[in-house]
Amino acid sequence: MSSEMLRAVAGGVTLAVRLQPGAKKTAVVGVYGEGAAAQLKIAVQALPIEGRANSAVIAFLADMFALSRSSVELISGEWSRSKVFLLRGITLAKVEAEVQARGRKSASAGA
Repeated sequence: MSSEMLRAVAGGVTLAVRLQPGAKKTAVVGVYGEGAAAQLKIAVQALPIEGRANSAVIAFLADMFALSRSSVELISGEWSRSKVFLLRGITLAKVEAEVQARGRKSASAGA
C-alpha cells in the first residue's frame, strides 16, 4: 500500500481518494494510480452538485472507519475528483487494515 495514499499525521490519518460520482452504488472500487500517486478509488451514488458527492463520501468514510462525520474532514480537492481527507481519532494501522479488507472484497466481487 502506498505511503502517499495514507499518512499518519497529528491527531489521525490523511487518506488520498479518487472520487467517482454518479455510480450505481457507493463502494470502494480499488486503487487509482500507482506509487506516490496512488489514491483509494471510491464510487458514490451522489452527483457532484452542490457538494453532494463530498457529503456522501464523508458519510461513507465515517461509516467505513466507525468515526463520527465530524471526524472526517475534506482538507483538499473540494472541486476535484482527487481529494485528501483527514480522519481524526484513528490510527494508521486501523485505516490500513480496513482499506486492505475493502480492497480484498472489491477484488473478489470483480472476479
